Amino acid sequence: MNNEFWRDKKVFITGHTGFKGGWLSLWLNDLGANVTGYSLPPLTEPSFFAVCSVDSSVKSIIGDVRDYSGLKKSIQDESPDIVFHMAAQALVLDSYKDPIETYETNMMGTVNILNAIREVPSVKAIVIITSDKCYENIEKNSGYIEEDRMGGFDPYSSSKGCAELITAAYRASFFNSSLYLDHGVGVATARSGNVIGGGDWASNRLIPDLCKAILSKETITIRSPHSTRPWQYVLEPLSGYLILAEKLFLKGDGFSESWNFGPNSKDVQTVQDITSKFVTEWGSGTQINVENSSNKLHEATLLTLDCSKASDRLNWSPKMNAEDAIKMTCDWYKGFNEGKIDMKIFSLDQIKNYELDFIKY
Repeated sequence: MNNEFWRDKKVFITGHTGFKGGWLSLWLNDLGANVTGYSLPPLTEPSFFAVCSVDSSVKSIIGDVRDYSGLKKSIQDESPDIVFHMAAQALVLDSYKDPIETYETNMMGTVNILNAIREVPSVKAIVIITSDKCYENIEKNSGYIEEDRMGGFDPYSSSKGCAELITAAYRASFFNSSLYLDHGVGVATARSGNVIGGGDWASNRLIPDLCKAILSKETITIRSPHSTRPWQYVLEPLSGYLILAEKLFLKGDGFSESWNFGPNSKDVQTVQDITSKFVTEWGSGTQINVENSSNKLHEATLLTLDCSKASDRLNWSPKMNAEDAIKMTCDWYKGFNEGKIDMKIFSLDQIKNYELDFIKY
């Protein structure tokens, strides 16, 4: 990462009111970028966006990525250099409840942002954030590489695979690397693992559910205890997105493709392992109950990413292990629960500590 690169850059983020989008907004602002966010209001109460007063660090536009005219006008008005598309319906279980909204948001939202950028000459780089679940999951032991087949059993995973195909089609049709000197736009997709960190209050997500159970002194119930996931701290994939965006801005024709950003293989752990470690780190005596239901909706059991391409060509690699990620996450929620700490300052301190301890500029 080159922190000087971001100074005075104009950055447009969709989904800035979400968990990952909020963290990215704070980080970019701290690096000196001029950030504009475009998103629906926060979907949870509390939210990272509100607790950390993200709107005091960025220009915040409340809008829907499904609203093409509104999105296009906002991008044209702001004339950004770089765009991060993070707005999404991001939960597997919610996609079963409302598949139409999931496909409308994750597919047409991607179409809208890519099509709008065709008419905004200031944009030099766009990173479309998808998911590790975009792959056709055949439950293999080795990590998926970027060239593996897209798929998705559930509507959410399928919609993310579709977003990848949509981006590939727009890149080939309108932002082709062979014509880079004509259009000057780098377009890439980024696929990360199961991200954890402070400020996530989404329903049916492991860490928020654990925190709620611990704070309410209730028994923790987990589903799919033996399912493995690529767990990683929120700043890890975000650092990859920042590196990728810089590369796209400077030499888009060499980096306009898909990229994996996941943890080391030893940190691909089961739901039950992460739960036990989180409860231990918190210091809680909370009991863990394993859900047994024959009517559970399908979720992948085994999922890992191969990130060797990002390591070889972006010089990016995960720096934290699962224990580091759990500790920083616990510290954040404990600080919030105590109510004595300015969580924006606390979050910026966590970013600074991550930079000092894990990143070399």
